[in-house]
Amino acid sequence: MPIRDLFKRRREEVELPVGEAPAEKINVRIESLQGLIDVEKITKLVREGNILFLKTKELQKKDLGQLQATVQRLKRVCSQHDWDIAGTEDGYLVLTPKFAKIER
Repeated sequence: MPIRDLFKRRREEVELPVGEAPAEKINVRIESLQGLIDVEKITKLVREGNILFLKTKELQKKDLGQLQATVQRLKRVCSQHDWDIAGTEDGYLVLTPKFAKIER
């Protein structure tokens, strides 16, 4: 087997999903989660086509019960609108609109 066969470039095809596409560009925003009052603001941002990283460490240190209630409410909103939500080990929640899915 010649060495050049080991290093051949593979051609991979990527299929773009058909459906709701972003209008012009995708914005990625980092916001701080303060509690239940932020759910409406977060919903508005994701509805506009933004991908959000939400910092949760401050709320976790301050009030764990409110963090749990806020995350449950965000999960319900995400399931209603077919958005994707995931948590990270670093204390962030990631929310994406329909056209972007989180690879787990």
